[in-house]
Amino acid sequence: MITYGRVHSKKELHQILALQRKNLPMAISQLERESEGFVTVVHTFEMLEKMNDACPHFIAKSQGQVVGYALCMHPKFAEDIEVLRPMFKEINALFPKVVDYMAMGQICIEKKYRKKGIFRMLYRTMLDVLRPEYSTIITEVDSTNERSLQAHYAIGFKNLNVYRSGNREWQIVELS
Repeated sequence: MITYGRVHSKKELHQILALQRKNLPMAISQLERESEGFVTVVHTFEMLEKMNDACPHFIAKSQGQVVGYALCMHPKFAEDIEVLRPMFKEINALFPKVVDYMAMGQICIEKKYRKKGIFRMLYRTMLDVLRPEYSTIITEVDSTNERSLQAHYAIGFKNLNVYRSGNREWQIVELS
């Protein structure tokens, strides 16, 4: 049975980092990147914990083990992770007035738990819990990550913008 909730312990944060490491581009083959997707950002424990202190991350667990996660990245961390700075700059350009959004900093599902609705439930749980404080969830997806783009669009994300940064094309998407 899969349960959904928020991160409550350092152990869960360490489990997130272990799952993250298994899904970075350098940890999987090109074929797997294309068919299964990948995560881009490498978080330190300290950064993950700071982000969690500001807004606890969402996790899916099976038998006490984190099998999926969606990271909350409050906009106050916009300058803290270099690869995400351009995303926040683009979001600020799209919304010159203050918008009450939460950035989803990364989502990942353990391989053997994919295609079981966990991705959808993590986002549904995230949106339900964060409302009414935040009206929307915004994230970006590497345009070469077709699996992730398809999954985001399938659950209702809408494209806000496409931009280039660091020799890569990114799609900023929103779920409200």
